[in-house]
Amino acid sequence: MTGNEPIILALLVGAAYLIGSIPTGLLLGKAYGIDVRKEGSGNIGATNLYRTVGRKVGVITLIGDCLKGLLPVLLVKSSALPAEFAAWVGLAAFCGHVFSVFLKFKGGKGVATALGVFLALAPLAVAIAIALFACLMALWRYVSLGSISAAAAMPLAVYLLGGGKTVTIVTLLIAAIVILRHHENISRLMGGTENKFKA
Repeated sequence: MTGNEPIILALLVGAAYLIGSIPTGLLLGKAYGIDVRKEGSGNIGATNLYRTVGRKVGVITLIGDCLKGLLPVLLVKSSALPAEFAAWVGLAAFCGHVFSVFLKFKGGKGVATALGVFLALAPLAVAIAIALFACLMALWRYVSLGSISAAAAMPLAVYLLGGGKTVTIVTLLIAAIVILRHHENISRLMGGTENKFKA
C-alpha cells in the first residue's frame, strides 16, 4: 500500500466496527419493553428475539444484523480501493457485533452479521453453507448445529472456489469466532439439552 491507503483502511475498519457494534436485537427488544439479555438464552441475536419477542422482531433483527456486515463491505467493493480492503472491513463489522463497544465488548454470536459479510465477499460459498444449514435444520431442528456447521464449511468453500488469500484468512477467523461463541450450545448439543427450533 502507498500514500494514504493505510489511513483510509484504518478509518474504514473503525467505521465498520462501530456500525457492527450497533446492538440491533437489544434495541428492538427494548422497543417492546424487553431486555433480551435477561430473557431466553440471554443472547441479543435473531433466534433469541424470535423466541422471546416474536417472529416479526426476530426476522427484523436477522435482517438488521445481516446488513451491518453486508453494507460496509459492498461500499468498499464498489470503490476504487484495493480488493482486500473489503475483507478487513467485513471482519471489523463482524467483530463489532460480537465485541460491541456499546455493550462493554460483549455481543451476539455473529452468525447473521457473518452472513452479511460473506454474501458480499463470497456469495457462491454462502449458497453452499446455506444448503448445509437447511439440511441440518430439516433433519434435527437445531439452529446452533446448522450455524456451527455452516461456519465450519465456509473457509473450505471459499478456498475451493478461489476466494483468494485475504478472503480465505478472514473467513477462517470469522468461522473460528462463530464456533467459539457457540461453546455453550456445543455443550448442550453433546448433553442432549439444546432447544430445538419451533416455527
